Amino acid sequence: MTVAEKRYAFLIDLDGTMYAGHSTIPHAAAFVARLRELSLPFLFVTNNSSRTPEAVAGHLTDMGIASTAAEVVTSSQCAARYMATSTRGRRVYAIGEDGLKSALQEAGLELVEERPDFVVQGIDRQFSYHKLEMAVRFISEGAEYVLTNPDRLLPSDGRLVPGAGSISGSIREALQAEPTVIGKPCRPIMDYALERLGTDSEVWVIGDNPATDIGAGRAAGLRTALVLTGIATPDNVEELLARSPSDWRPDLICENLAELLARLDV
Repeated sequence: MTVAEKRYAFLIDLDGTMYAGHSTIPHAAAFVARLRELSLPFLFVTNNSSRTPEAVAGHLTDMGIASTAAEVVTSSQCAARYMATSTRGRRVYAIGEDGLKSALQEAGLELVEERPDFVVQGIDRQFSYHKLEMAVRFISEGAEYVLTNPDRLLPSDGRLVPGAGSISGSIREALQAEPTVIGKPCRPIMDYALERLGTDSEVWVIGDNPATDIGAGRAAGLRTALVLTGIATPDNVEELLARSPSDWRPDLICENLAELLARLDV
């Protein structure tokens, strides 16, 4: 069945799928260009909470993947929406970077240093003992702990660096409590992305991480494709899949995005 006979839509990961740090993943630009050529709906869905959608789109465009902010869904946006629609209140203590703080303010939430209703945490490259101490105090006093995403590691310029999940480990260990997780592999970000996508086409989730991208797609009942260009590589893919729940096996495993296009006949 060709693309003319069957319509597809795509929720596409960024880190390790479109780029790694400041390097474009091979075939990424051609993949997106082909989707545009065929008018196939897609959104970029990223667990990375550090950048605004505008900054993400700019980063992609600078690397030759023309994009707009409207095509980007971030875990920060979804976390902000979750808290803004809660009945708990609108006061938030944020551990994170510009992308998270901007999303919170755009959602009408108040950034505070005392008596928050929520403690929200994403990646924060200025994380400190003081921030850990404040988070533990506020959550112990009754604030809800919201985690933008559980990624322990992120691919960056040929190496792996700690992600938001690594920071979260210190907070969880101190409190012996689990956060409300927004990003992949959990449902909130996928439900938000599907709402934004607004299509009745067959939706494929594409990513490089079995523990987040593929898990999220399977949890949402979508088709999934694992590309071996980031966290997963040809050398470690079977080991990673063996550590994942058995029902998180991707529908397709492709060496790269060019192979994925060929296997979907698009």
